[in-house]
Amino acid sequence: MAWTTVRSPPKKMASAEFREFAPAKINLFLHVLGRRDDGYHELESLAVFADVGDHLSAAPAAAWGLSITGPFAEDLQEASAAGNLVLKAARLAAKWVEEKEKPFAPLHFTLEKHLPIAAGLGGGSADAGAALRVCAGAVGLAPGDGLSAQAAEIGADVPACLYGRPVWMSGIGEALQPASLTPHFAMVLVNPGVQVSTARVFAGLEDTPSQPISSGWPDLSSLEELIAFLRETRNDLEAPARKIAPEIGAALEAIEATGPLLARMSGSGATCFGLYPSRDAADAAAASIREAHHDWWVAATGVLVST
Repeated sequence: MAWTTVRSPPKKMASAEFREFAPAKINLFLHVLGRRDDGYHELESLAVFADVGDHLSAAPAAAWGLSITGPFAEDLQEASAAGNLVLKAARLAAKWVEEKEKPFAPLHFTLEKHLPIAAGLGGGSADAGAALRVCAGAVGLAPGDGLSAQAAEIGADVPACLYGRPVWMSGIGEALQPASLTPHFAMVLVNPGVQVSTARVFAGLEDTPSQPISSGWPDLSSLEELIAFLRETRNDLEAPARKIAPEIGAALEAIEATGPLLARMSGSGATCFGLYPSRDAADAAAASIREAHHDWWVAATGVLVST
């Protein structure tokens, strides 16, 4: 992938602390093209990133370490996977920095976990991408292509999360092409409070694969074009995910009741999203869903765009 857009280095805080945002990743569509001999699945997707997510900070320390805070800290500490990805990403980034003959001291990370886990939002991958950016920025380097290999080594979603802007995904998710999305729209994210295993969802896929988009990635210059394109796509993981977690259907019904332009499940679930023409419309929809479902995680959000 050509990294034509590079975000600014992490914000340097007081006492040599660095802070990065780890935005939620939403798959606006996800086609599974088939299973490879190595067990991975080929896919196609258009992913965007929300202005809600986790926050990762780091400060120099005597040894690598990680503390977890935030509303979903307990869930993550029980699962531990995303936390481990932060430290794995940091160590890989440190090796990359040292290969450039730059000194690099260990860091202690603090992860503020605001995204539900096992939710189809790429939270662990987003946290790993933020860790890569923090480590690069701590020594004055931009992530760029230099960290793409490390990102792919951590997980198939991490290269997209390292980029953090609208992107076309193919291969197993690691082959990326920036998506120049010009339409302005907002989203509501709804998680009905269930965790879904990605492995179980893929195991429940039907044998008939989707066909690749033969005409190449389209230029979507208006909201009408984006919605028309998305209506011709789907999330192939939604059907097996709904068999595992019927609550996904309830979440989609709640979103549909607010009159979105489109409602769909993200990733392997269970988080679902609705697309709206404005943030005001998304805020109103989110308030309506929260009123009816006090125990669900509901967030109105904009979309991070390329700069």
